[in-house]
Amino acid sequence: MELLEEIHPGEILQEEFLRPLGLSVRGLARDLDVPPSRISDLIHGRRPITPDTALRLGLFFQQDPRFWLQLQLEYDLRQLQRERQDDLRQRIRCLSAEQISSRSI
Repeated sequence: MELLEEIHPGEILQEEFLRPLGLSVRGLARDLDVPPSRISDLIHGRRPITPDTALRLGLFFQQDPRFWLQLQLEYDLRQLQRERQDDLRQRIRCLSAEQISSRSI
């Protein structure tokens, strides 16, 4: 399965929020009460969105903080799939279809 290229949540923050709204890294950091380096590292893909940052972004943009956490989760999972999926497929012994169908979940 060919995976789409990962887009870091920081790039989404920059391109879909900061740029269209005319917000600066320094201004957003001030409003979120975080160091500017946190936002800069985030938009340059050097830092993940933590629950703390997600909550702050959610409050600032008046949206559910789970939006930001979900972006990070999807990014992390795609990156892991790209890096490890083929190797893990060879190493993990999966249940057979018969084993799965015989279990009541």
